[in-house]
Amino acid sequence: MEWLEASTENCPVQRTLDVIGDRWTLLILRDAVNGVRRFDDFHRHIGLSEAVLSNRLRKLTSAGILRTVPYQDPGSRSRNEYRLTRKGWDLWPVLMALGQWGEAYTLGTTGPVLDVHHTDCGAPVRVVVECTTEHTALTPRDVTARPGPDARLRS
Repeated sequence: MEWLEASTENCPVQRTLDVIGDRWTLLILRDAVNGVRRFDDFHRHIGLSEAVLSNRLRKLTSAGILRTVPYQDPGSRSRNEYRLTRKGWDLWPVLMALGQWGEAYTLGTTGPVLDVHHTDCGAPVRVVVECTTEHTALTPRDVTARPGPDARLRS
């Protein structure tokens, strides 16, 4: 089976975009990775409406990407913080890749907006694609992609 013969209904990229594929969700994930946890902080920092934020947080929680943790400020009612789950943290390389692309192609030349570096040595961090035997920094020319065992024929 060739790629154009394969159905896209069970494509992992499409299924991922069904969960995280809108602008607001990606910005919520960006902030969560950078330590934002509270509804009011997401709202203030991203600038989206409360209704849209509530909807996206609910969707991310239902998908198991975020989990809620109760907290209570003195003199206030109990509320929930939103924390990334293991499944949520597994999206970190995706966010890093989007940021890396954005730094290269959409910004000025004054430097990065967010300085991400290796804590131990201080070197900048970059996203690379590698094979499971650790041949690092592969390019699209170095790989072959073909439909896998879960691929279905287009109808």
